[in-house]
Amino acid sequence: MSSRTCPDWPALMELAPELQFKHFTVRELELPADVLVAIGNVPLDEVNVCADADRHVFYAPHTDPKVVEALRGSHWFDLDEWRTSGPGAAQAY
Repeated sequence: MSSRTCPDWPALMELAPELQFKHFTVRELELPADVLVAIGNVPLDEVNVCADADRHVFYAPHTDPKVVEALRGSHWFDLDEWRTSGPGAAQAY
């Protein structure tokens, strides 16, 4: 476990054991331009995103609300969406 690992990792492992959630800044994730535009004027080095960056899944309770809304309009999945109708739904069976 690294210092970036989400403090809710035990619960997240129960929900989606194939994902590894860490905390990143918006800048570190190198999000697409359309997401950055949708986020608006926020300090990219200060706003946090809790995500599995490799699978493009974010955990909304630990992510800035502006970023959550912008990510929902992109190719990124909210954890609940991942588990119910996204790629994670197929892994649940």
